[in-house]
Amino acid sequence: MAWKVGAAIAGLLGLAGVAAELGGGADPRRAGWRETYRPPAEIPFPSDNPYSAAKAELGRRLFFDPILSGDGSRACATCHIPDLGWGDGRARAATRMQGDMDLRTPTLLNIAWQDGPMGWDGKFRSLESVAAMPMTSPANMNLPMADALAKLSADRSYAAAFATAFDDPAITRERLEAALATFERLIVTGTTPFDRWIAGDETAIAEPAKRGFDLFNGRADCASCHSGWSFTDNSFHDIGVGSGADIGRGRFKPTSVALRYAFKTPTLREAGRRGPYMHDGSVATLEAVIDLYDRGGIDRPSRSRSIKPLHLSAAERADLLAFLGTLSTGTGRDVTTASFTAAAPAP
Repeated sequence: MAWKVGAAIAGLLGLAGVAAELGGGADPRRAGWRETYRPPAEIPFPSDNPYSAAKAELGRRLFFDPILSGDGSRACATCHIPDLGWGDGRARAATRMQGDMDLRTPTLLNIAWQDGPMGWDGKFRSLESVAAMPMTSPANMNLPMADALAKLSADRSYAAAFATAFDDPAITRERLEAALATFERLIVTGTTPFDRWIAGDETAIAEPAKRGFDLFNGRADCASCHSGWSFTDNSFHDIGVGSGADIGRGRFKPTSVALRYAFKTPTLREAGRRGPYMHDGSVATLEAVIDLYDRGGIDRPSRSRSIKPLHLSAAERADLLAFLGTLSTGTGRDVTTASFTAAAPAP
């Protein structure tokens, strides 16, 4: 009998949710949804690369230093620019010859909460494994790993920094990657109006944004992929954008129809200053992103089952846009551990 009562209540709540989405006020599921966006208590660091202040500072120096490029013209920060949401504002990343790479520069915001394969197409097994590819690529930083280690070893300041950050003073690829990844895990978005609302400040965001939140989690079902505090499920989906040879995750799993044009779900944090959008920068504005999802993208067998035409009204589109606007801090500075008192424990 109890399960029948529970099912009836759930059904009524579902109907109430539909009514809310049709203009009947706040969705009764809103309080439960809000709980799923509570911020984490600390920044996670892997057991085989724990946090230390010396390692993080070494990683910061390396990230901004063009010493890691063959001709001294590029650094990690050339493409991951703090004032552009740790991206570069381009449709596709620039080669060192100022051509276009295959994919857009992904943001590093909240990268500590990403797990599983990384990169738009999942080519990297972990954050530590990312740095070597752009560093050694002839089209990018163009510095063979052996040369990078030799340059750092010959620099007395870097030799001392590595000796301080690690038990052994030898400068190795693994330690170079570990230092960069440690710094990158500290690239954490600051507190946004949305976060203040989640914490209980009802005045932090306006009513259109609250309605947009209900739509995001309800009928539009954006949260099926852009979920939780980091606004990503860390998975790969075909949302009806890629085509031709631009095959995303299918590059590594060619027998999977579902992954043929699947790219990794990006965070929506600071989305307002991270355009253009999608893996290829093919969508210029957030309004156009909403239009894409409203249409449902390219209809094909590999398209995710959760992607379908939404038939949003103009008011609903405006509400979604208002909600997305609450996910930005409104400032150019993102590196912070102020909200994470346990973010940097002693090793």
